[in-house]
Amino acid sequence: MSFTVLVPARLQSTRLPRKILADLGGVPMVVRVAQRAALSQAARVVVAADDAEIVLACQAHGVECVLTRADHATGSDRLAEACALLGLDGADAVVNVQGDEPLIEPSLIDACAALLATRTDCVMSTAAHAIDEPSELANPNVVKVVVDGAGRALYFSRAPIPWWRDGYGQGIGKLPPANLPLRHIGLYGYQAGFLRRFPTLPPCPLEAVESLEQLRVLWHGERISVHVSPVRPGPGVDTPEDLARVRALLG
Repeated sequence: MSFTVLVPARLQSTRLPRKILADLGGVPMVVRVAQRAALSQAARVVVAADDAEIVLACQAHGVECVLTRADHATGSDRLAEACALLGLDGADAVVNVQGDEPLIEPSLIDACAALLATRTDCVMSTAAHAIDEPSELANPNVVKVVVDGAGRALYFSRAPIPWWRDGYGQGIGKLPPANLPLRHIGLYGYQAGFLRRFPTLPPCPLEAVESLEQLRVLWHGERISVHVSPVRPGPGVDTPEDLARVRALLG
């Protein structure tokens, strides 16, 4: 189906200020994200920026960008405004690619869009992959998700979930592959109508505690379908160490 990729881009961030414009091989990170997204089947890729400096960086590299308000509480709020600016509404399909995922796999974007089209019982789609590194399981910057038998998200957390009560001392390498914890990938599919409705949903306590806005969706009784990828995507960028790792991978 036809879909639009939106990339929320905020200039200031807590753990790594101005990371969205960090240089990656001579290209700002947000531009590299947009270029990766353009390799998917998306009909259009648009950056939703909160600062004119990001707009100028995108324009310099031929990336479409819209300027949104600087006071949005969440990335989804920013994308809701971008949908209004772009005239996207109703059943228009949107995939949200985080601006700090410069190595995102285009095939994952397509999978998210396809899941949104087929899982009509869910208002959103997202992606995950199995965690096989103990350090990732313990890292609060690595978000985990648990799913039900139908592939719908039950909960997202920065904590190591699910907790293997009788065996975590043996290491996750001893877990059967089907029981490995899942790392959530920062990728979401929505119908534009729901995305524009999202900011009207009251924030929930779990969202505040975990600092994960997708928990608001579950709190209000809506469902999120999860595509479990058989391959590990490239790392995102949350910290200076992450940035150094991505730069090394890009050479």
